[in-house]
Amino acid sequence: MNLLAQPIGFPIADWKPVQPPTRKIMPGRFCSLEPLNSERHAADLFSANALDTEGKNWTYLPYGPFNSYASYRNWIDPFCATSDPLFFAIVSHATGKAVGVASYLRIDPLNGSIEVGHLNFSPRMQRTAIATEAMWLMMREAFALGYRRYEWKCNALNMPSRSAAQRLGLSFEGVFRQAAVIKGHNRDTAWYAAIDQEWSALAEALQTWLAPDNFDSTGKQRIALSKLTEAVLVQRG
Repeated sequence: MNLLAQPIGFPIADWKPVQPPTRKIMPGRFCSLEPLNSERHAADLFSANALDTEGKNWTYLPYGPFNSYASYRNWIDPFCATSDPLFFAIVSHATGKAVGVASYLRIDPLNGSIEVGHLNFSPRMQRTAIATEAMWLMMREAFALGYRRYEWKCNALNMPSRSAAQRLGLSFEGVFRQAAVIKGHNRDTAWYAAIDQEWSALAEALQTWLAPDNFDSTGKQRIALSKLTEAVLVQRG
């Protein structure tokens, strides 16, 4: 309460704006996030995306699919220089090739809020530990920089994306109806987020899942990440 007996938010002592994320390599065990570079990554990404022969990966994105390398290169080139969104290529350690992209966007250092988005995981990284580790690396860097809030937004009809957000421990916060028009169709946007108070538990869950002893000799997980993160979820949806 304030002096007027009105309810207000909890105090945050000595809050200072945080720094924006920078173009740097974020290494992991299965993959590394590298600042997106056309010369280094575009050909590998186009080749990996071409394995999605039906173009399902592009359905909920506001761009694509790209039918030629030239058109993909024309799209990717400008995003190699932007700071918001700040794009990274996801590079497999097993092959040394880029297999997907992710970005930070809606970066708000003043209030300590940041979003992960523009996620495009090619068939070469779907349902692999690379997909989880890449998201762990993005989340870890954001909270290490001091961000208070880490957001994930997606088309409300994109159930795989919604499931992925909750699997990672991001709580459902609601749906913004008629939030956008994408490729000539309405988009309702589902919101998910994790906050700094939850990060310690989420970090432990993610590290436990990614640990070598969580995988058997065939590479199959022993315990599902959703089981490790479910206690952190404030709300499902």
